[in-house]
Amino acid sequence: MKDGPRTAAAKPLQGTRVLDLATFLAAPFAATILGEFGAEVIKIEHPEGGDPMRRFGTPTDLSDASLAWLSEARNKRSVTLDLKSEADVRQFKELVRRSDIVCENFRPGTLERWGLGWDVLSQLNPALVLLRISGYGQDGPYRNRPGFARTAHAVGGLTHLAGMPGGPPVTPGSTSLADYISGLYGAVGVLLALRIAEKTGKGQVIDIALFESIFRVLDELAPAYAKFGIQREREGVGTRNACPHGHFPCADGKWVAIACTSDRIWVRMAENVLDRSELAASHPTTASRVADRKVIDGVVESFTRSLPLVDVVDRCEQGDVPCGAVNTIEDIFNDPQFAAREMLKKVLHNTLGEIVIPNVLPRLSETPGEILSLGPELGRDNTDVLDNLVNDENEIRRK
Repeated sequence: MKDGPRTAAAKPLQGTRVLDLATFLAAPFAATILGEFGAEVIKIEHPEGGDPMRRFGTPTDLSDASLAWLSEARNKRSVTLDLKSEADVRQFKELVRRSDIVCENFRPGTLERWGLGWDVLSQLNPALVLLRISGYGQDGPYRNRPGFARTAHAVGGLTHLAGMPGGPPVTPGSTSLADYISGLYGAVGVLLALRIAEKTGKGQVIDIALFESIFRVLDELAPAYAKFGIQREREGVGTRNACPHGHFPCADGKWVAIACTSDRIWVRMAENVLDRSELAASHPTTASRVADRKVIDGVVESFTRSLPLVDVVDRCEQGDVPCGAVNTIEDIFNDPQFAAREMLKKVLHNTLGEIVIPNVLPRLSETPGEILSLGPELGRDNTDVLDNLVNDENEIRRK
């Protein structure tokens, strides 16, 4: 795929314009999703250096484009505006009049200090949808605190659960999970708000906090504490709600994930995989297995340690037990399922050559998303957007 102009293929969001004011990852990820499905995404960056995401992660031969930037700023146009400049603010306001969505993830109050709060933007464009993602949301006692994914994982309750029993809390995989989850919620919120705007002509604000996105995906943590005072602790390679359900070492030093989430699966595991039918009879319920976790996990670990990973997976597959390799990125690049699903997308960059990035999700059968370009050069689209779009419109207004 050549890094070049957009195709004319019909997409769900074709004709929708998004102004991406945000930096780093959360709100920009929401804008990226919209862009993959046809929206025109104009990335508004400061003239001096642009989005810091350009230099975050693994650098390339390009001074302003890390691999993370090339992947996460896909399908976007880059325009440079200094929103502390009156002239640039005027141009931005003209873009707002002609756009459908604005995405931002500054600390609450920043747009207001620039004279670009919701009161102003909604007057310019009553149907506008404004996505606001921040560390702690637009209100509450923490609203003015800076926030990143790492702190959101901690405050939202995930970090406390991650790690080995008795060990320090960790961030799972050291990923920016809160940013990605918040971006997904942001994209959903934008689509919902667009439906209302189409019906009523009235836009609205979507307010998402990074810590809330993390808290929302912690299954029964809240009701279990409220009802029974249960405080879940770090459980290492297992989980308190099922057994055997965790990660187990194999004979070749690799690891496998096994998930017996129901009593029926456990029967298949005991009888067909472990050849220990007596365990199916002696530990028929989840509660009985959880209570005797050391014994059950010990039997499973003895089995996995006796075979290389590929044989463990094969035996579990034959026994109809959920099982999967704990993949490294090297394993992923050699995994036939990733290949079959085309999750590793090769995109040709004009300067850097072939770049491999994660493919578009979700998959639509009739109007799928696509990757048409990698993260743009800073200010690449100034002439096209500012001169042709904004200034032409201003000329029309003066006539």
